[in-house]
Amino acid sequence: MAVTTATEPHSASARGAAPTSALVTGASSGIGAAFADRFARDGHDLVVVARRRDRLEALADRLRSETGVEVSVLAADLTDPAGLRDVEHAIDGCGGLEFLVNCAGAAGYMPFVSLPPARAEELIRLHVVAPTRLTRAALPAMIARGRGVVINVSSALAFSGSAPAPPLPQRAVYAAAKSYLNTFTEILANELAGTGVEVQALCPGIVRTEFHTVAGYDVSHVAFALEPADVVAASLAGVRLGEVICMPSLDNAALLADAEASHGRLLDGARSGSVARRYRAP
Repeated sequence: MAVTTATEPHSASARGAAPTSALVTGASSGIGAAFADRFARDGHDLVVVARRRDRLEALADRLRSETGVEVSVLAADLTDPAGLRDVEHAIDGCGGLEFLVNCAGAAGYMPFVSLPPARAEELIRLHVVAPTRLTRAALPAMIARGRGVVINVSSALAFSGSAPAPPLPQRAVYAAAKSYLNTFTEILANELAGTGVEVQALCPGIVRTEFHTVAGYDVSHVAFALEPADVVAASLAGVRLGEVICMPSLDNAALLADAEASHGRLLDGARSGSVARRYRAP
């Protein structure tokens, strides 16, 4: 693959050149903060993005002190068009952006009829509009250089459309938005074949972060919950392996291949010039 700096720690002095850059949204906590930490330790200058400036400043101070990289802070609300434009401009200003991680997210777990319309729109702006716009902002320069990585943090719930709630949470908009991210990323991967630019939809299950606490779920007792740093390590290993859909805790990768083949069979089976027999009037 074209990009090797994601997986091997290095420093600017060791490489004899300025480190490449990464921009991470949702970097104030959880998986986003773990991505920022990993990139900094791998020698990358960073732009960290989230709404909470105080947390970003604390993260930036720590990473500068521990790693010596440059860390820029951008406080922005990605559900606000002005905040989203600020991040797009930051991407344009990076010039040599090597990694974009679209990690900002919120759950909004509740029955759809109880979800306020404005909140539903915020979730769509955060999980659909923002990653789409930021990916579009980053790709031209990546394609021109022939390298780059975009990681869209999705969820295992993207595959949960037929699963009941409970035991899963009520999640219509959240899970549907993550399904969009998966399909967007898969199609984009086909478009980018041969350019040296790679895209990934990262689909973790339960991760030990405040995401679930904010959503009203206590996962402290969940034995199979992952640590954020392990999710990041799996994601970057997945990039090395060329995985477009990365499920960190899925041992049997053949299940993903089976799902993709099933989708292909559905498309093939629907190529007919007539309505299916079961829909015809008796």
